[in-house]
Amino acid sequence: MPFSFSILILHTVEGSSQKIIPVSCALIFQGEKVLAVKRSKSMPLAGFWEFPGGKIEKGESPEECLKREIKEELALEIELVQPLSPVEYTYSAPTTIQLIPFVVRIKGGEIKLAEHEEYRWLGQKELFEVNWAPADIPIVEELSSIWGCLISKQ
Repeated sequence: MPFSFSILILHTVEGSSQKIIPVSCALIFQGEKVLAVKRSKSMPLAGFWEFPGGKIEKGESPEECLKREIKEELALEIELVQPLSPVEYTYSAPTTIQLIPFVVRIKGGEIKLAEHEEYRWLGQKELFEVNWAPADIPIVEELSSIWGCLISKQ
């Protein structure tokens, strides 16, 4: 089932070009735990934890991007279950990322890290025990608030 999102690539803010980069991320559930990955030393924001995903390429939907990125980064085939609320976060002006999260299930494969240093399966009580990348924090907060509802759909 396709989901509908408003994705902005560039828009003007007070005469300057504010670049908004759309990024999809996956909240991969297995049982009552969600997957978090730690950014490696070779990546920006090294050492921070995040939900896996990546930049949406031109002509690609957020869903297509996520399936491609999870296959590339983790060697997993996924099924999208539902979207969560998108988040915009500015790490350094003029670039802002629009993070588009989806709850997903694993359809096949075994985790093989291609880019990240480490992964963990986190339960609801463990969500705030890792040092999340700033853009992921609002998603973690939303996830925590709807955890029971998501688990009951598993």
